[in-house]
Amino acid sequence: MQNKSSETKMKNKRIIVVGATGRVGREILSILQELHIPRRHITAAASAHSRGMLLDYGDEKIEVKDLDTIDFSNYDIGLFSAGSSVSEKYAPIAANTGCFVIDNTSFFRMHEDIPLIVPEINFSDLRNYDSKIIANPNCSTIQMVMALKPLHDCFSLKEVVVSTYQAVSGAGQKGVDELQMQINDILNNRIPGHNHFKKQIAFNLIPQIDSFGDLDYTKEEWKMINETKKILGINDLIITATCVRVPVFTGHAVSVFAKFEKGININHAIESLNDFEGIKVIDNISDYEFATPIDSAGKNEVFVSRIRKHPDLNNALSFWCVSDNLRKGAALNAIQIAERL
Repeated sequence: MQNKSSETKMKNKRIIVVGATGRVGREILSILQELHIPRRHITAAASAHSRGMLLDYGDEKIEVKDLDTIDFSNYDIGLFSAGSSVSEKYAPIAANTGCFVIDNTSFFRMHEDIPLIVPEINFSDLRNYDSKIIANPNCSTIQMVMALKPLHDCFSLKEVVVSTYQAVSGAGQKGVDELQMQINDILNNRIPGHNHFKKQIAFNLIPQIDSFGDLDYTKEEWKMINETKKILGINDLIITATCVRVPVFTGHAVSVFAKFEKGININHAIESLNDFEGIKVIDNISDYEFATPIDSAGKNEVFVSRIRKHPDLNNALSFWCVSDNLRKGAALNAIQIAERL
């Protein structure tokens, strides 16, 4: 994930995790601990409601501070994952003190003056911006563009059709709790209720993530469409998305059909994916070797499987990829940005 020099530089940085009590915030703390960032350089912040809560940091504890009491001039890096309204209010305050803000929410992603970064793909875009705020993309967008980028470099991407299969942890702790509750109800012969999702999620699929918007696409689908164009720098890319919530706790999956300007050499395509930083190809169908969400849980890579050329179109292929949505889809990507900074 990092080399020695980047790890050493991170060890000397003062880091504040905003939204530390949420699922992504806790994952950020877990990865920082894996990087051996000293406890004394880490501050955890959240709303006043969570003030005083103790969070695990390896064998140590971190006491949560009230966000309203924070002086951001004391920090080099702010890792934000507390919701769009919190980022809207506090990220500019932090940035104005000189603190770099890496924001996991959707608030800044499509702002023209804010970079939207997947480090393996477009970290160099930062030189085109004069901003202390850096946006972290949508979880499903990250894993899809990770696989599309090396293919685009080889064959020139033209069109994408994607369907996502997104775990309930992408909806936060309430989503996880609702799935667990419904499973327990059904196994104990009780009628399951639902509050967080619009339909029952246990043993079911819900073809809606976030609210509906223009042309009856959901906000999640528009995120994938617009963010993909911005990250890859292909403004005329034709892309459509269908985002589906599935009864899986951790690990998003995407099924992608992609068309290119050039004809596809499937061996070249697989080789380009294998050689791309952060991608791991698992694709041996004769031995039933392909990646599933369970295989990605707790791991940093984006796993790509079922890579196959279209039977009728010389310039098209399909693939399946999975990734831990709390890691590369959120916390890990943010920390990788911080490392490279």
